[in-house]
Formats: sequence, structure tokens, C-alpha cells
Amino acid sequence: MVEKLNTNVDLYQSLQKLLADKNLVDSLDPETRRVAELFLFDFEISGIHLDKEKRKRAVDLNVKILDLSSTFLMGTNFPNKIEKHLLPEHIRHNFTSAGDHIIIDGLHAEAPDDLVREAAYKIFLYPNAGQLKCLEELLSSRDLLAKLVGYSTFSHRALQGTIAKNPETVMQFLEKLSDKLSERTLKDFEMIREMKMKLNPQNSEVMPWDPPYYSGVIRAERYNIEPSLYCPFFSLGACMEGLNILLNRLLGISLYAEQPAKGEVWSEDVRKLAVVHESEGLLGYIYCDFFQRADKPHQDCHFTIRGGRLKEDGDYQLPVVVLMLNLPRSSRSSPTLLTPGMMENLFHEMGHAMHSMLGRTRYQHVTGTRCPTDFAEVPSILMEYFANDYRVVNQFARHYQTGQPLPKNMVSRLCESKRVCAAADMQLQVFYAALDQIYHGKHPLRNSTTDILKETQEKFYGLPYVPNTAWQLRFSHLVGYGAKYYSYLMSRAVASMVWKECFLQDPFNRAAGERYRKEMLAHGGGREPMLMVEGVLQKCPSVDDFVSALVSDLDLDFETFLMDSE
Repeated sequence: MVEKLNTNVDLYQSLQKLLADKNLVDSLDPETRRVAELFLFDFEISGIHLDKEKRKRAVDLNVKILDLSSTFLMGTNFPNKIEKHLLPEHIRHNFTSAGDHIIIDGLHAEAPDDLVREAAYKIFLYPNAGQLKCLEELLSSRDLLAKLVGYSTFSHRALQGTIAKNPETVMQFLEKLSDKLSERTLKDFEMIREMKMKLNPQNSEVMPWDPPYYSGVIRAERYNIEPSLYCPFFSLGACMEGLNILLNRLLGISLYAEQPAKGEVWSEDVRKLAVVHESEGLLGYIYCDFFQRADKPHQDCHFTIRGGRLKEDGDYQLPVVVLMLNLPRSSRSSPTLLTPGMMENLFHEMGHAMHSMLGRTRYQHVTGTRCPTDFAEVPSILMEYFANDYRVVNQFARHYQTGQPLPKNMVSRLCESKRVCAAADMQLQVFYAALDQIYHGKHPLRNSTTDILKETQEKFYGLPYVPNTAWQLRFSHLVGYGAKYYSYLMSRAVASMVWKECFLQDPFNRAAGERYRKEMLAHGGGREPMLMVEGVLQKCPSVDDFVSALVSDLDLDFETFLMDSE
């Protein structure tokens, strides 16, 4: 229906006429004007302003891109197989057998045997001619569509209206961040090399299949953060109570369990929460679909059932959203217990939910998380800072049997462990983001996508490209985040700045919470993202500010610093 509306010439011309009339435009409130401009942008990226023949071509290209995206996504998960006799006998049992073949369906990044990880990497990432052709066609079609509707590259089209605004700013951000990270990344790789040499003296060269495994080994050896030590303190009930305390003190909000009507929920273990403000009353509903079950997608996410908007009668249509996690069920002997990672994910997804609940926009088109990609993750990543602050964790983390609070040194160890090889992890994200930008930049690509991968990996990561591999063919985010993979780094930079400016001194600061709500959460996508960032930070951040925010997070443990100074 939306695609059909996006090709309705009468609607487009009416909107164009409105926006061309200065007196009419001046009479619009800022949000209405922004929504009108967003609609115009939607029309034009669908090619509506073109003549009939070109418009048909734009529609055909859109359909082709959808088909290619679907084919590419399926291919990213497709397993590879190899004849049994080509693999050393002593590692075959790590993989699935099928007759005379071994099936490799992933990278086996956590396998302790170096050879298992190496084999998985080389076989799973072995180039597939069909997938390679599909990716090249997808990138080429995106480029043709962008040029057809008036943009020099697909990246320019994708980044209009974002915090970054254009690909030049994104590449400047990534290059400056890469420069600042380089020394720290080398130190991380050296630390991994030493650990590898200690465990495997025959071969100490760090390869791309090594960092996830060895950084985990270093983490475990230095900090002893075995999840089972933490889980008893993070029962689901305690974590929900922690969120309730935090939201109440920051924003005056409480979460109340409500009995759903018959047939209202899609599974009997889905819980319905009413989100109630101390003076404004009911703000919306969250359905919590938290538990593992068959046929449920294995991803933690937030999605909107109904967006908030101002109705014609002056009432506000309340938002309704879902938080979906994959938590273990309770047992006879214990309630549902969360690992630290699960607890952090719960806080992250609740950040998205609060964005939806607290949006008070006139139009559903820009409510809550319906905003530019590089801004959408800011509220959720900000919640991770709260989840890692002892002053917050201490409010709710209690042993489910003894009631004992989680010791402060365990929270400190957890925070410190997250900084193990964090520069190398961030450098990897910079490499992925740069690759995404280059793929969606100037076409035709002068080299194959694999040659570009090799060049970009050498420039932005520092570990050698492995011949006869094509990691880009498994990069599923090229579909959903085409030219926007940098968004997570940009959102993290903004969230870091908001944390330090508003909540570092006092994570329960109500005045800061209200400012954050008024300047950022309330507008959804109804204001330019940079204006919202300026509103909270009370300054206009530069690319250097974003880079500094990310790097300072690696260098200084603010929580420990604060505790030491108390």
C-alpha cells in the first residue's frame, strides 16, 4: 500500500505545491513541516518526479533490489561442505557429517582448537559464485536507482536526514576513529599473540579467526567472570524491579503487570505491562515476549504494533510495542536467571521501548524509534551504561536464595573485562562500516568486491586477508543497513556523550532525565537528529567529539573512577 501511495502523482504534486508556497510553509508547526519534507523525500527516492518511463524503471529497480536482497540474505547463512578426506581426522567430529562430506555451517569462533577455527573460517567463507554475482548485482542496482532519482551514489541517498548527513562525514569519522584506535588495537593484537604463543607455541601469528576466542580466554583468566557466578544475582524479577526503580527515579514512570484479555496475546507466557507516569497517567503498553520456545526467532528485538499519534479528537493514541528476548524458563528449583549479557540486553531493548512509550509526536510516521538509523540506537545503548553502573546495579542485583547484594568488586571486574581487546573489537566494526561505505560509493566498482575487501581490511583492520575467502558474502547487514552500518558506532558515541554529560555524576538525576525526555525521546523522528543531540548536550558536537567519546570509553573506567573518588 505504501509503495502504491509513493507512486501517486496527484498526492506528490499536491505536497510539492504546499512546500513551494512560502506562506503556507511558514504557517506549519516544525513537526508538520518535517513530516511533509520526509514524505516528499519518500516520494522522490521512489522516482515519482521522473517521467513515466523512468518512473517505471525506478519501480522495477526497487522490485529487483527486494528480490536480490532476499536471495543474498538466504545465501549468507547457507552452509558449505567439503569432502571428508580433505579435513584432518582428529577435527572432523567438531562438524556435522553427511555421507562423504563435512558440513560447515558457521565460524566456530569459540572452538578452543586453532585448527578447528581455521578450517571453519576458510571453508565457511570460501567464495560462492552465485552469491558473489548476487551481491554485485545488488550493489549495481542500488547505484542505478540512486543515480536515476538524482543522487551521485547510493550512500548519498541513504544518508540524507541522518546525524552524519553524507558519506564524506561518515568516512571522516571512520578514518579519524581508526587513527585514534591504531595503537590500542596493536596492543590488543600483541596481547592476543602472547596468549596464543602461551597456549600454542608452534604458531603465534594472530589470524582473523583468533581474536574472539583468545580475547575470551584472556578475559576469563584475568577477571574470572564465569556467568554462573553472576546469574543467581540476576533473576528476571530482580532485573525488572531494577528497571522499574531506574525509570521511576529518572522519569517518574512505573511498570505494572496487567491481565491480557482472552486471545490478546500470541503465547500464554507473554506478559502485558502498562507504562504509567506519576502525573500523566497511562503512556502505553509493552508486551514482554521473553522466553525461548520452538519456532520463535532467535533475536532480541523491539518492534511496534501501534505507534503513538495525536488523534483528530485531540486525544493521544497510545503506543503499543513488543520486547522480544530468548530467556531460559524458570525451573522447579530456581526462577529465570539472566547472564550479565542477557541483563544488559534487557536494558538495551527497554531503551527502545521507552523511546516508543515517551514519543509524543503528532504523526505516527515519526513516532518513537521511527527516526534515522544512526540516532535510533542512542536510547538503547544509553541504557547499557546504566546496566553497567554499580550505583544502579546495587539497587536490584540480589541473590535469589540469600538476598545478598552483588558484591561491588564483581561489578568492577565485569566492567573491566569488557575493555579487554575492546579497541580491536571496535577496529573490526570500523572495518565493516568502511567496507559498507565503499561498496555503496562510486560505481562501477573498479575492483571485485573481494579485492575491495582485501584492501579495506589491510587499511582498517590490521590482520591479514586470508586468500580464497570472501567474508562479504556472509555480511547480512549489507541488506538492512546498506550504507548505514556505521550507525551503531555513531549512536554509541552520542550515547556516551549523553551519559557523561547528564548521568555520570548521578545516574538517578531526575532533572537530567526530564531534559533527556524533553529534548530527545519525545520527538521520535519529528526533529532533525542533530538538533535533538544539541538539545541534550547543550552544544553542537563535531566529528572529533564523536571520536573522542568512543576512545575515552576504552581508556577510562568511569564507574571505578567515581567509586574511588567517593
